[in-house]
Order: sequence, then C-alpha cells, then structure tokens
Amino acid sequence: MRRITRIATVGIASAALALSATACGGKKSSDASSSPSESGQKSAAIAYDIGGRGDQSFNDAAYAGLKKAETDLKVKTAEAEPTDGEGEADKVQRLTELARKGNNPVIGVGFAYAPAIKKVAPKFPNTTFGIIDDTSVTGPNIANLVFNEEQGSYLAGVAAAKASKTGTVGFIGGVEVPLIKKFEAGFTQGVKDTNPNAKVLSAYLTQPPNFDGFAKPDLGKAAALGQLDAGGADVVYAAAGLAGSGAIEAASSKGKWAIGVDSDQYNQAGLAKYKDSILTSVTKDVEDSVFNLIKSVEDGKPTTGEIRYGLDKDGVGLADSNPKYKEMADVVAAVEKAKADIIAKKITVKTAP
Repeated sequence: MRRITRIATVGIASAALALSATACGGKKSSDASSSPSESGQKSAAIAYDIGGRGDQSFNDAAYAGLKKAETDLKVKTAEAEPTDGEGEADKVQRLTELARKGNNPVIGVGFAYAPAIKKVAPKFPNTTFGIIDDTSVTGPNIANLVFNEEQGSYLAGVAAAKASKTGTVGFIGGVEVPLIKKFEAGFTQGVKDTNPNAKVLSAYLTQPPNFDGFAKPDLGKAAALGQLDAGGADVVYAAAGLAGSGAIEAASSKGKWAIGVDSDQYNQAGLAKYKDSILTSVTKDVEDSVFNLIKSVEDGKPTTGEIRYGLDKDGVGLADSNPKYKEMADVVAAVEKAKADIIAKKITVKTAP
C-alpha cells in the first residue's frame, strides 16, 4: 500500500501543518523549543511506523491511544504518516515539524525513529518525546515505551501447540531485527515447552535495511502459504505489522489457524472476513502506553526514561475474543497456567532464539 506523507490534526478540518518552516524563514528548531502550545491549546502527536495508520495492528493501536486522549483529555491531536523508502532525514523533518508546531508529547511509533529522536529531542528540551519499542536512545525528555513481547509470544506458542493437529506450526517475522526475534524466541519456547516434539517453521520476510516485510501483505501471504502447504503447518503466527494481514488471509484460505499480533486482530474491521480463522492475538497495550504518556504531560508531570509493560501489568497478553478459542478448554487452561508461571517467575522467557 503506497502512502503519501501527511501531517494532519485529528478531528479538526483545517489542521494541516505547514512543512519546511525553516526554509520559509521561520524559527530554527532551537528557537521554538521553549514555547510548546503557544496558542494555549493542548496538543499531542504521533508519527507512524512503516505501514502507517490502517495496518490493523501496531500503528492502529497507537492511534487508538491518541484518539482516547483526544476524547478523554480534550487535547488536540496530530498524526504524521511515513513515506515509501524514506530515510532518517525524513523522520527528522517530521518530528521537527510536529515539535515546532507545539505538539507535546511527540511520539515516534517504532524503533526506526530512534536516530531521529536522538537528533531532534535535544533541540526541544521542553517537549517530551516518546518512542515505542526502543531503549537505545535516552535523554531527560525522552520516554521509552517498551514491552515484554516475548512473554505474550510464549502464550501464543502454548496456544499454537495445544491447538495444532499436525504438530507443526509457523512463525513469520516481518524483518529480521532484534525486536522481532523476541517474538520468535518466546513463541518457539512456548511451543516446545508445551509439546517437545512439535516443529516450528520460522521465516523472515525481509532483511534490513529493507523493511518491506512490515508493509506488504503479499509477502506475508506467500510465506504463510509456504508453511501451510509445503511445511504442513496448521497454525501460523506472524509478527509483521501490515504484512501480517497477508498471513491471516492465507490461513483463512486454507481453513487453518492464524495468530494475530499487537492488536486484537479478531476485532479489526479490516480483517472481518478472516476473523473466524484468527485463533487469538498477542496484544501489546500500545494504546494505553500512548494515552498514559500524553496524560502525564497534560498533568504537568511528564514521564521519561524506560516504561516497561509486561504480563504482570497486563501490558502484553493473549486475546480471547474468538468464541472458538474460549471453547478450547485445554488451550485456555494451558495458557492461563503459563501466564501465572511467568508472572510468578517460575518460567523465564528467552528474548533471543
């Protein structure tokens, strides 16, 4: 899906933000840093990851948090979409423009924003910058919103192993980076701890610096079909953003199970035609992480540093929206036991395969 760069204020018709203020004789970033929301209007912004809003997954979860803040906190909100093949300079410009216009906080959705936030945040010391899924960039005005993805993925592995009839399940990662390898590690461990004889097929759609594996559903569909047909898998778990929707489509076409990621994908409108094949989803409470950061700024006590969400705080989990999942008593019982054991630290989940 090809997207156009846009910076738009949610729910306000006339809200397009002007680009390239410096080039047009505006203030330098450092000059604008001390006066967020000069108009007196509260405002918060997010800059989307690859795939943009509408991915039915990671970005949409972040948008839900922004929308909740707009409704509950009465703040104005802005969004900025990525472009195909963009580089670090594009992200720097995007974050700079959002901060210059007085948005606070400004949240980068995804680890790809780390280099840009490292450059932009020091220029706007009175603006809080949030980054989701990254701890590599730190600073007095940076909040690192991170999750124990491996814990939720372990539960998915338990569910997959219990639901599988062939004893073979599949994992599909969007791009082979450390973050996605956490998903793979947890999933594989959960499968093997539940059924030591089970086989886990693993595949990555692209290698960095090619990040198409997070954006192209056709790649996810092809990989899933390979695992389902040639590999004999009957459950496929994809941690691949928008590309994961292709894996869900493939599983549905074969009458097999898919496991969603980041959002409860059973309830995503764009996946409604495949929902009966979505056994469960590994959820990350990206929505509340975004909302909580915005609220901390609005309360005058901006949260910074590492803010971690795990099973113990329901920051990650496994969705049970599909009635068919709830009917699988043995699956549910095994998942609940695994969850309790992880929280009690009886099980330590690996973060690398």
